Amino acid sequence: QVRLVESGGDSVQAGGSLKLSCEVSGYPYRTAWFRQAPGKEREPVASIIRTVGTTNYADSVKGRFTLSQDNAKKILYLQMNDLKPDDTAMYYCAATARPIGNPLDTSSYGYWGQGTQVTVSS
Repeated sequence: QVRLVESGGDSVQAGGSLKLSCEVSGYPYRTAWFRQAPGKEREPVASIIRTVGTTNYADSVKGRFTLSQDNAKKILYLQMNDLKPDDTAMYYCAATARPIGNPLDTSSYGYWGQGTQVTVSS
């Protein structure tokens, strides 16, 4: 069984930085961050294969966000730099127990955390 607990969300001004954390219980094959803004569909942010560290990023965050993990502590991190108002959303940690075809496909993830809110003001 996989359990995910997010933390680190906050309110920041545009151009600022935040680091989100996701505590991972269990041994998923892949973990990821997604986000959902009010009135919009949930969208991918970034994904990582737990054992080898291979990452995938959505185009909207490439060059600004960095995904990393501490496997000893079982924590997934999302470092977010140069934040923009469009980054405002609830950020969710997700996991899948097996390999998937598209690492940024929302429907491929069966485990989800409760989310942490990120608000970026202009």
